[in-house]
Amino acid sequence: MTAPRGGPEPDAAGEALRFPFGPPPPAATEAGAREYYALLDLVKEFDRNLLVVKGWGATVSTVTLAAGFQTGHFGIFLVAALAGLAFWTLDAAMKRHQMRHYVRMREIEWQCAALLGPDSGGQSTPQIDWSWTLAPPYLARDAGGAPPPPERYGRGPGEGQHQASPLRLYWLYPHVALPHAIAVASGGALFALGAAGRLAFPL
Repeated sequence: MTAPRGGPEPDAAGEALRFPFGPPPPAATEAGAREYYALLDLVKEFDRNLLVVKGWGATVSTVTLAAGFQTGHFGIFLVAALAGLAFWTLDAAMKRHQMRHYVRMREIEWQCAALLGPDSGGQSTPQIDWSWTLAPPYLARDAGGAPPPPERYGRGPGEGQHQASPLRLYWLYPHVALPHAIAVASGGALFALGAAGRLAFPL
């Protein structure tokens, strides 16, 4: 009997199943489903709030940059850069909080696949987080056929320990950094030009 990666494995006699990480709770039950889709709602709510942060960040930075040209004081460009940095920090902090829910979502997906057993063919449900992880090679046509069953997040590589993308520099991801990075770069550059006397603006 061949077990799905990260799922139950046959014991030495091949007669019973054992779970390498301990027996999973009944994540496929109604309670597990409620928790999963509650987490999904939280993730979607974070996305809506992140768009609000990006909108306010772009508005404040643009207005401040325009005020710098209108008033003719290059010191205001520094205010625009600092405002962009503040919204960037807030965006990154909120994104990090959102990402913390992914681990539990994947755990529920893994448990559902494990409870179905090796004959599920990777077709357990839900698999929202896992399908997002698997999508790139399928979209690039580097992979085909039925996708493998979900794996847990882990340091990997290893059985049932899917290696997640490095998250230490998540604040540099384009969907986190933009549009704040533009405000920081442009405001900082204009302030530096003004401080160096390259702009005909007083402080």
